[in-house]
Amino acid sequence: MLNVKDKVVIITGASSGIGEATARLLAKNGAKVILGARRIDRLEAIVKDIHAEGGIAECQTLDVTQRKQLEAIAKFAKDKFGHVDVLINNAGVMPLSTLDQLNVEEWDRMIDVNIKGVLYGIAAILPVMKEQKFGQIINLSSIAGHTVYPTSAVYCATKFAVGAISEGLRQEVGGDIRVTVISPGVTKSELADTISDEAARKGIQEFRKLCIPSEAIARSIQFAISQPDDVDVSEMIVRPTASPY
Repeated sequence: MLNVKDKVVIITGASSGIGEATARLLAKNGAKVILGARRIDRLEAIVKDIHAEGGIAECQTLDVTQRKQLEAIAKFAKDKFGHVDVLINNAGVMPLSTLDQLNVEEWDRMIDVNIKGVLYGIAAILPVMKEQKFGQIINLSSIAGHTVYPTSAVYCATKFAVGAISEGLRQEVGGDIRVTVISPGVTKSELADTISDEAARKGIQEFRKLCIPSEAIARSIQFAISQPDDVDVSEMIVRPTASPY
């Protein structure tokens, strides 16, 4: 049985990839989804599709580096539906390069989106969930949050940080709020599109020959949400069976 019907779920980075696949899957199974991303035209198209299939969905423009925008989407969800069951911190960027290239602006972008974006999401939703005394925060990490690869030092550091933040939050919030980390392996998405370094881009193309679809991660997220309220799936690594990484 899927324990997702009528749950109110906010998803960041929902305009493509894992975020889009998760929104479509959860809505198909009865959840009320609120999609956030910068590409509002793409969000509106997804919401239209969900409505056409009888689902419930809303969307808002969202840049996770802007704390007030995360506060706004949390308020919108609560005002619209009366409560918020789940926040999925999915937005992320991955502009890989070796450290000696000194792509400091790209480092800043990864820290702003991958770390501060998660923290801003937590800051926006935690007061809501503490007041209502239930909820679940799902943070998307990566296999890069468990090991380090050349060209990936800063990206890996951001994903290690997501794991540490999530575990600290889990220990602090007690029995009312569940905290889950999902670490995808090589997954089909637009994440590699943020790579500006040509060598790193070619490397990731080779790396991604074994990729799994975004829907595989969406099913894992749905599984974590579906558990009874007294069961917290704290961490999942989901990757291609044939992947050596």
